[in-house]
Amino acid sequence: MIYFVGAGCGAADLITVRGMKLLQLADVIIYAGSLVNPELLEYAKKSCEIYNSATMTLDEVMEVMLKADKENKTLVRLHTGEPSIYGAVQEQMHILDENGIAYESCPGVSACFGAAAALNLEYTLPEVSQSLIITRMAGRTGVPKKESIESFAAHGASMAIYLSSGMLKELQERLLAGGYREDTPAAIVYKASWPDEGKYICTVGTLAKTGEENEIKNLAVVLVGDVIAKSGYALSKLYDPEFETAFRKPK
Repeated sequence: MIYFVGAGCGAADLITVRGMKLLQLADVIIYAGSLVNPELLEYAKKSCEIYNSATMTLDEVMEVMLKADKENKTLVRLHTGEPSIYGAVQEQMHILDENGIAYESCPGVSACFGAAAALNLEYTLPEVSQSLIITRMAGRTGVPKKESIESFAAHGASMAIYLSSGMLKELQERLLAGGYREDTPAAIVYKASWPDEGKYICTVGTLAKTGEENEIKNLAVVLVGDVIAKSGYALSKLYDPEFETAFRKPK
């Protein structure tokens, strides 16, 4: 059996209990060595075969998977964060489907949630924002034109922008062009939940300057939106004494 497991955003104890147990059961592990915390490999048994996909091509990764399945071994494909977000898992699953090989997915904690935890932040404050947009800028790989930073910025919602911390000047310009105010709160969270985590509160207008001052070039998620100010929001109706729920009558 093959399992796609989310390693979480950094700290080894942020993997799910299910993910930890799968690592303990695995006969073979292929892990994303460029981003996955190597401490997670300590969960593996001594006999486990371990491969670092940072040095492998898709064909080489799939060769290991197909061989493990043929030998009736349990394989864990350990991806950083939450595999469904920028995890490049679908192309692997497609090949497994073509070969009639069964697989399952185990979710993980994505970087934007590690960043929110670092800032004690809620993305969905009533009457401020009820949406979170997860996106990235085009770099060496493209982004559909309909998903431009400007088009998303026009909503004024909470945003988590991945894989763009090396392009903060351009990102700042495009956020402003899309409609965010210069004083819109923003934050840069570097390596959320790692021991060397860094968190920097700023504004959209000072995003590039903040990144430069703190030498941020990669491994950071950029957060944008009025929720970062933690003010001007309404209280949740869920706990309002006059609001009726399936579990509580209004008082």
